[in-house]
Amino acid sequence: MHAVSRMVPLLLTGGVLAGCAVGSDYVRPDVASPAVYMGQAAIDERSAANAPDLVSWWEGFNDPVLTRLVSISLRQNLDLAQAIARVTQSRASLRSATAALLPSADVTGQVATSESSEQTGLGRALAATPGFDRYGALYETDLGASWELDIFGGLRRQREAARSDYQASRADAAAARLSVAAQTADTYVAIRGLQARIAIARRQVETQQRLLAIVRLQYDKGVAAELQLEQAQGALAQVQASLPVLEDGLEAAQNAMDVLLGAEPGTHRADLADSAPIPIPPAIGSAVGPADLVRRRPDIIVAERRLAASNARIGAAIAEYYPKVSLSGLLGSATADASTAFSGGAFEAQGGAGLSWRLFDFGRIGAEVAAARGRKAAALAAYRLSVLRATEDVEDAFSTLVKRERQERTLAGGETSLTRARDASLAAYKGGVVSLIEVLDADGRLLATRDARAQAQTEAARAAIASFRALGGGWDPKSPGRTTSANAAGA
Repeated sequence: MHAVSRMVPLLLTGGVLAGCAVGSDYVRPDVASPAVYMGQAAIDERSAANAPDLVSWWEGFNDPVLTRLVSISLRQNLDLAQAIARVTQSRASLRSATAALLPSADVTGQVATSESSEQTGLGRALAATPGFDRYGALYETDLGASWELDIFGGLRRQREAARSDYQASRADAAAARLSVAAQTADTYVAIRGLQARIAIARRQVETQQRLLAIVRLQYDKGVAAELQLEQAQGALAQVQASLPVLEDGLEAAQNAMDVLLGAEPGTHRADLADSAPIPIPPAIGSAVGPADLVRRRPDIIVAERRLAASNARIGAAIAEYYPKVSLSGLLGSATADASTAFSGGAFEAQGGAGLSWRLFDFGRIGAEVAAARGRKAAALAAYRLSVLRATEDVEDAFSTLVKRERQERTLAGGETSLTRARDASLAAYKGGVVSLIEVLDADGRLLATRDARAQAQTEAARAAIASFRALGGGWDPKSPGRTTSANAAGA
C-alpha cells in the first residue's frame, strides 16, 4: 500500500498545478451597427400594433394551410434532420474533450497455463531439479489508472473549442429551422401566386379567342384587314404560350414543397390543388434593431462561436511548447495459485510519473500556432461579414416589401379604373356605340393589370417572409426549445 500512499501527493500536486491555461481568453469583438435600419420608417408606417410574434411569424398570415405546412416541414424536413444530427455529433465531441481532462482507468485480468519442454538444455537441467513441475499457471487481475495533468491548459483549451463548436452546431440547427420555415412559406406563396396567374391567363385566352373569332368573321366579310387578323392571332398565341410556362412553374413549386416536407414529389399535390387567395403580408414589429441582430440571427451566432473556437485552438497549439506530465498507477493481484489470488502476498502495486516534451520540434509547433492564428483571423472576418450581410438582408427585404406593396396599391387603382372602363365599353356596346372588339380589348387590358397585380401581391408576401427571416424569426434565442409546436430537438 506504500505505493498508493506515495501517489497521493503527486495527484494533489498535479491538481494544484493544473490551474492556468496558456493563450488569451476569448473576448467577443465589438461590431459597429447603425441605430436603426434605413427602411425602418417605411416599415413602421405600414405596420400595426398587432405584429405577429417572431417565434412563429407565419401564423401572422392567418392562413391555416400555410401554418400546417410549416409545422410539417419543421418535423419532417431532411435538411433540418441533418443539422440536428450534427448537434448530436458535436455534443459527443464535447463529452470526449471533457473526459480527456479526467483520469482514465481500466481493469484487466488474465488466466494462463503453461507446459515447459524437458528436451531443451534448460528443460533438462530443470527436470533434474527435485520438485520441478513442468506445468504452471498464472492468475492476474489489475486496476490501472492514468492521468495527464493539464498543467498548461492545452486540454482545457481543446474542451473550450469543443464547447464553442457544440454551441455553433446548436445555432446552425436553429438557422436551418429558420431557413426551412421561410422556404416552406415562400414556396406556398409562390404556389398561390402561380395559381392566381394561371386563372387570369386562362381568362385572357378566352377573351383573345373571342376577339379572334370576331376579327376572323369580319375578315371573311371583307370588313377587317388581314393585318388585324394576324394581330389577333399573334395576341392569342402570346397568351397561350404563357400558360405552359406558368403551369411548369406551378408543378416545380409543388414538387419543391413536397421535398421541403420530406416527402416524395406529388405527395401533397392534392392538398394544394384548389386555388386559394395569395396570403396578405402581416405587420412587422420594430423590436429587433440592428444591434439586436447579433443575438437574434443564428447564422451570426454560428460565426461568433466558430471565432471563439478558433481562439481556444490557438491556446491548445501554444500548449505544445510546454512539457506534458502524466501520472499512472496500478493495483492488482498476481499468483500461480488461484486460491491465493486475493491474499496479501499476491498484492502488487505500481506508481509512476511520465514526462514528454517536443523540445526539438518547436519549428513545427510554431507553424501550428501561426496556422491557428490565421484561422482565427479568417473567422473574425467571417463574423464581421455575417453581421454586415444580416443588416443587408434586412434592408433589402424591407425595401422590396414597401415598394412591392406600393406597386400593388397602384395596380389596384389601375384595376379599378380599367374595370370601370370595361363596364363603360360594355354599356356602349349594348347601346350600339362601340364594337365588341373594343369591349374585348378593354377586357384584355383589365386582365393584364390583374396579372401584374397578382405578381405584385406574391412578391410583397415573399418580401414579408424574407423580412421575418432576415430578422431571425422562427426561434427564441432565450429558450431554444420554444420554437413552435414542432420539437426543436436541441436546436
